[in-house]
Formats: sequence, structure tokens, C-alpha cells
Amino acid sequence: MPPPTKTWTTRDLLAWMSKAFESADLDSPRRMAEMLLAHVLGCDRLRLYMETDRPASPLERDTLRDLVKRALNHEPIQYLVGEEVFFTMHFKVDNRVLIPRPSTLTIVEEVLQHSRNNPDVNALRESDAGTGILIADICTGSGCIASALAKNLPGARVIATDISEDALEVAQHNICTHKLEDRVELICGDLLDPINNHQIAGNNASLNYLCSNPPYIPDHEWESVEANVKNHEPTLALRAKEDGMEFVAKLIDDGPRLLVSGGLLLIELASCTAQQSLELANNHELIENARIAKDSDGLDRVLIATRK
Repeated sequence: MPPPTKTWTTRDLLAWMSKAFESADLDSPRRMAEMLLAHVLGCDRLRLYMETDRPASPLERDTLRDLVKRALNHEPIQYLVGEEVFFTMHFKVDNRVLIPRPSTLTIVEEVLQHSRNNPDVNALRESDAGTGILIADICTGSGCIASALAKNLPGARVIATDISEDALEVAQHNICTHKLEDRVELICGDLLDPINNHQIAGNNASLNYLCSNPPYIPDHEWESVEANVKNHEPTLALRAKEDGMEFVAKLIDDGPRLLVSGGLLLIELASCTAQQSLELANNHELIENARIAKDSDGLDRVLIATRK
């Protein structure tokens, strides 16, 4: 950055940060620059373009310089500003949870589309909490999937689970922020154990949707994972041993029996394990119409299967 005597406007700062982030090969450099500057100025991103000639104060410049240095050292900007947007909703994030990503939007979009296209499920959408859609979100992390589904499916109830109590603290904050605590229940436990122990209405086979973004990075891909992910996001929520199937396989094996007939199993996974996961699903006695959905980058990302 040039000498502090120069007047730095919003336009100047965005251009400088965008170039620096692009040179450092950060994802979405312009968006990251906007997020950081809006955070320091205490405004929304749209305001940046309404006041492009606004001069930054010395304190704002110093604060921004320190944050940019951390970002260039691959500390996630979402952690620096303390939030990320997912399905138009703002979520608190820190190093206790994964940062919500566009690839995970596929799960939410598939559930909403399925609920609209199936009359039996659609009839439950506006029902009261006793008879509405019932969803499980396994490995909920920040609670982004659970919150987005509850927000967009009035009357739906969500049981969101995670093995990390730290993650559930973040999820609780987000659920309360979006005023969904009356319809989203958080339970600490390993994978499907909390659902098995819940005994909803005395019947485990009562879920309309079972969603999960579990750890799925295989060992052979770990070294190539971006530094901002590998060095800062929770490893517990990322790695899945040698083949990346440790948790995905368990969900495919045990998840279908928790679903009602016609219910959907949706699991985010590594593209390199998509065909292996699809084969497991096709060989399951309770599954039909299994397929792989692509994410926004065109990668095989989500296994979707129907309970017979």
C-alpha cells in the first residue's frame, strides 16, 4: 500500500485488495475485498458502490491493512468478518465450523424442489409442527442447511446433529438469529446415533428428508486442499480417512431405514467417490432411484436416493 499520506477512497481500497487477493489466488477476490471493507466500514456491500469516493480514516486504513495481511496469510475472510451468506441468509461462522459453500446449496435446492413436486410432501409444507415435514440434518456445523430448510419450508421440523459441542454453539446462535428455535432442535452425538435415540413419535422411520454434509475428504486429496481450508477450518469436519467413505458409507447403509417411503437421502460427498457411493446406494435393499447431482461448479457432489 502506498504512503499513508495518500487519500484512500473506497474505490482505491477495493481495487488494491482485489488485485492483492487475485495475486494470492484467493477465491472470489472481488467479493472477498467487498466483504472485508464493508466489515471495517460497518456497512453493507451495496453501500460501497454508493459511496465510492468516500475517504477512509487512518483507523480504518490501519484496521484494514492488518486484516488484509491475515487474509494474504490464507486466514479465511469469512472468519475475519465473522459471517457468510448461504441461501440469502447470514450465518455467524468461526473456526469451530466449516464455512458454508455454494456446493452445499445443492442439498437445499433438491429438497425444496422435491417438496414442491410431490403432492404428499407438499401437503405437509404448511402443516402445524405436529404433522409437518420432518428433516434430519446430520453434521450440521453452522446449521446452515437446517436453517435454510426450516426457513423455506413453513411448518417443517428439523433435528440437527453434530458430534462437536463447539459447532452446536455456533448453530444455536444462527438458529436463534433466524428465529427458528421453535422448529429446529439441536442434539449432540455421533452421526445417526442422536436420531436413533430420539424415537420420534415412537417410530424411527419417520423422516421425510435425511440430509448430511459429513467429512468426506480422502487422505490422498488432503495435501492438495487449499491452505485457507486445511490450516484454519476444523479438520474434524473435513477428513474421512483413506478413501473418504468413512461417514458417507455409514449414512448410505443406515440412513434409509429412518426415512418414510418416498423420503429422500441427500449426502454431500467428494466427486472422486461419487460412483462408489452411487454403487453402494444402488445395492441397498431399501433404496431406489439413486443418482448423483452436480454442484454449481459442475462437479459430482450430492448423492440423492429415494426410500422404497
